[in-house]
Amino acid sequence: MSPQRIVGIVLIVVGVVLAVVGFNASDSVADQVHETFTGRFTDSTTWYIIGGIGVGLLGVLMVAIRGGGKATA
Repeated sequence: MSPQRIVGIVLIVVGVVLAVVGFNASDSVADQVHETFTGRFTDSTTWYIIGGIGVGLLGVLMVAIRGGGKATA
């Protein structure tokens, strides 16, 4: 397995973890109160969700796109 695919898989896992943390944080009491008065999540929760999705997509791209050529020793 190429190093690019390994890094891609790690990024997918990190992205899923960040997104899950963000979605769990959106259910917290503080976030629910903030959303009630402002109509949106707190900045940290939003960044966790956006960052998790972004890192996960980057990981998927790294796994899906093949490296360019063979490595020489």
